[in-house]
Amino acid sequence: MNQQLAEREHQIEPPPDGRRATRWRGAVGGVLAALAGLAAGSVAAGLLGTSQTPVVAIGSAFIDRVPPWLKELAISWFGTNDKTALRAGILIVLLALAAVGGILAVRRYWAGALIVVVLGGVAVAAAMTRADSGQTGFVPSAVAGLTALGVLRLYSSRLEPLFRYPDDGVSRRGFLQLSAGVAIGSAAIGALGRVIGGNRAAVADARNGLSIPMPPSLAPPAGVQVEGGVPWATPNEDFYRIDTALAVPQIMPSDWKLRIHGMVANELNLSFDDLLKRKVLHKWVTLTCVSNEVGGDLIGNALWTGVLLKDLLEEAGPSKDADAIQSTSKDGFTAGTPLSTLLDNRQAMLAFAMNGEPLPVEHGFPVRIVVPGLYGYVSATKWLVDIEVTRFDQFEAYWTPRGWSELGPIKLSSRIDVPLGKKVTVGPTTVAGVAWDQHVGVSKVEVRVDGGPWQQTTLAADASIDTWRQWHWTWDAPRGTHILQVRALDAQGTPQVEASAPPAPDGSTGLHTISVKVD
Repeated sequence: MNQQLAEREHQIEPPPDGRRATRWRGAVGGVLAALAGLAAGSVAAGLLGTSQTPVVAIGSAFIDRVPPWLKELAISWFGTNDKTALRAGILIVLLALAAVGGILAVRRYWAGALIVVVLGGVAVAAAMTRADSGQTGFVPSAVAGLTALGVLRLYSSRLEPLFRYPDDGVSRRGFLQLSAGVAIGSAAIGALGRVIGGNRAAVADARNGLSIPMPPSLAPPAGVQVEGGVPWATPNEDFYRIDTALAVPQIMPSDWKLRIHGMVANELNLSFDDLLKRKVLHKWVTLTCVSNEVGGDLIGNALWTGVLLKDLLEEAGPSKDADAIQSTSKDGFTAGTPLSTLLDNRQAMLAFAMNGEPLPVEHGFPVRIVVPGLYGYVSATKWLVDIEVTRFDQFEAYWTPRGWSELGPIKLSSRIDVPLGKKVTVGPTTVAGVAWDQHVGVSKVEVRVDGGPWQQTTLAADASIDTWRQWHWTWDAPRGTHILQVRALDAQGTPQVEASAPPAPDGSTGLHTISVKVD
């Protein structure tokens, strides 16, 4: 017995298999420590009423600093799922680094702890840079880091004996018990965090309980019919969403306030009830994202309900020297909009309903801005909380220093929706799509086959120059593979730009072109 103890005391290096097994256990411990930290951070965020969990803080800071080309790449890859992809990517990187930290902590706790400290520091710093973080927005990340450090220390103390003595059954059982406890505890704490941070459910209940002025009819304008293609009205659940909010702001209507100030004679402070007491407007408007590629789907048409922004601004009395507003979202996003587009006849509005129901939370509930004829990045501020009347030479909106143009008028464009991706047989075939040039109007849409002459299509009724126009054309399709192109002409008869250009810095141009195989 004494001889066995002596041999064990002098055993410095374990067998290679034992080292590998213990390192794998260390990686598992690092990942579970990180998950425990994230769960604790979610509870802290819920208690403080902030959305700045570590993942949200890092992801939001990343969005704020991403160059335009990378933003466009993400949208082209993931479309409106870009934020889900970003969250998943950040979580994968965090857990991978945590696994490395867990492996290092088996022999040298300080080395693994250093990785946790760096990750926590990055999250804390990221949260502190957010405009919507407040004075306590960094706390969830700090709590997450401290929790992860503590759990990592527990794993380090369990695994260090196993590194030297892989056959130590007591230490192996201790590791398994600790892992089970951390996993179950993290799941329970995470669930608690969702319960504590339950303002999402409260906001949903408040939204569902709202009584808002309804339009006389949700039916599309008379005569707006087309065979095939997209529906005239885009359902709320299908409407594109592109914004900078990694965590959707949750605002109770009773808490919502809007301040209109700056270069005005009379500062206004409005509540949600104040808006409902004003004259209400119902208007069909098509919105388009500047990131939309030629033929892309970052466009939608909806019936918006709200109050005229022109009325509010005239009540505030803008200075004759003012030429812009800077609108600010709850999440800190800002947009710069020409003041003239809010005071002309296009009926820009503060919208609080969409297609006959309160705004979806993801689309700006309780109030957003809708300005016909401008890309969203310079006008369509969601979760609106502040409007400052100012001058363009006195501020930079969110996207301007990131390489996008200061002004964002929508460009004339068109798209083929049918027979995109569908089987085509020889003979009469419907070709259909939409064209748009908000607040200018579309007078004609033409299609050509294999570079031949342009053929005029049939346009649906012109509901408004602020909406898209549906079109269709019957093609006597011959056998073979063919190239179809579409172009639109504006209200003055000027055709859309045929030269291809990317979305940055002020919107894409080019002809939507598809290949069709006819059997």
